[in-house]
Amino acid sequence: MSPEILQLIAWSTLDTLVMVGLAGLFGTLLGLPLGIFLATSRANEFFPAPNANRILGFIVNATRSTPFIILVVAIVPLTRLIAGTSIGTRAAIVPLTIAAIPFIARVIEAAIREVDQGLVEAARAFGASPLQIVQKVLLPEAMPAVTLALTLTIVSLLGYSAMVGAVGGGGLGDLGIRYGYQRFMPDVMATVVIVLIVLVQGAQTLGEAIARRLDKRNRNS
Repeated sequence: MSPEILQLIAWSTLDTLVMVGLAGLFGTLLGLPLGIFLATSRANEFFPAPNANRILGFIVNATRSTPFIILVVAIVPLTRLIAGTSIGTRAAIVPLTIAAIPFIARVIEAAIREVDQGLVEAARAFGASPLQIVQKVLLPEAMPAVTLALTLTIVSLLGYSAMVGAVGGGGLGDLGIRYGYQRFMPDVMATVVIVLIVLVQGAQTLGEAIARRLDKRNRNS
């Protein structure tokens, strides 16, 4: 493999890390509060707003059920509006973020709902406000599950980032398609696959390690 191809692989790997990192960051910034709201806004919950809960839940489900490649094409006008272009690494961050938001929201909602209700009732007995319960009880107790959920999101985004290469999104997927497939260079395709596997394994291992450190049961054992 020539030095030029190796340099392309290095730059494409960096592009993929940038895409996934920024999409994960923006997705978390928007998905975290959305997930908290979905977990606490049904009737008789901390911040009851059942109508808003149903509407946002429907939007989240509709976005999650849309195949990613169709989502990428469908929001091209929005991508151009936000990124100024519909191709390249910068443009790919937009659909990746939009795909990440509902996924993160649902997994965070599930993590919060799994918190032991005995802890919630104990906090209520001590006079904690709903906001205090969310900040001091629900989020800290759900943090290991949230960390694992965010790890799963990053792994999914790595797969999506390869898929977005099919429409000129840049990164490893674009490199694999342009050189590995269109130019019949199987060594490039194999290298792209290996790099993606390494990135997924690294993200999964790091996320699980952080979740173990955050888990109070492990710290108290």
